[in-house]
Amino acid sequence: MAVLAVICAVGVFADPRVLTGAPIWLKPFKFSVSFVLYGVTLAWMLSLLPRRSRVAEWAGTVIVAMSLIEMVVIVGQVMRGTTSHFNGTTPLNAALFSAMGASIMVLFVAHFVIGIVMLQRRIADRVAARAVGWGLGLSLLGMLAAVPMVLPMQEPGIEGISGAHSVGVLDGGPGLPLVGWSTTGGDLRIGHFVGLHALQALPILAILLSRFFGTRLDEHTRARLLVVAGAAYGVLTVLLTWQALRGQPLLRPDALTLAAVAALVVATATATGLVVARRRSPELVLAA
Repeated sequence: MAVLAVICAVGVFADPRVLTGAPIWLKPFKFSVSFVLYGVTLAWMLSLLPRRSRVAEWAGTVIVAMSLIEMVVIVGQVMRGTTSHFNGTTPLNAALFSAMGASIMVLFVAHFVIGIVMLQRRIADRVAARAVGWGLGLSLLGMLAAVPMVLPMQEPGIEGISGAHSVGVLDGGPGLPLVGWSTTGGDLRIGHFVGLHALQALPILAILLSRFFGTRLDEHTRARLLVVAGAAYGVLTVLLTWQALRGQPLLRPDALTLAAVAALVVATATATGLVVARRRSPELVLAA
């Protein structure tokens, strides 16, 4: 995937073709980078297990195979000059899109299996365990956030197209740089993206807490802060998907969305304050 990302990056600049308002090689570039992050993070998480798990290793192999199928279809369709997602304009295109959907369903199950294994095998570092558990769970939520893209309500009324990223507007319109998220309507890719990358965000938070607050906050407190962060991250993922489903651009929230965001911020800050107020210093823990 790392090699493919480099190839696709070259394609973005070398191939002048544009598809749905973006350079034709941009989609495989973003997917390959995402799979690089996903694979590296899962490998690190599996390394935390106190002992090897054949079930988790087999699930990891399945994830590799399904990722490969996904990228073969995406790159193959780029080479053919057409879209990979929601494309049912010909029997071949419909079959390829169905193969992608099936591969993602299998990947979802394999990811879920790894999550179960990680919960059963207790990781010694409590903070890392919370980060891994919440990261794996929320990334599943991020995968589910993509389901509305293929529901009947997302039929754009174009023959042969069976879904869309955008809500209230057609795909391919004005969007944010690089990510392409719609600036004129809702975009279901936002909640999907945020949820998926909980897999990296929460472990990074755990590392930062240990590095910068390890001498001031005991392990129990840092683990509780991870729970607060995980809960807030999950609510944010749902909130962003809800905003998109209402046909609302990310950067143009209405009063209701702003009120929901404000409530989330206040609740998170309050919970964080309560956890920190009940902290125990590492010196007292060692003395006990």
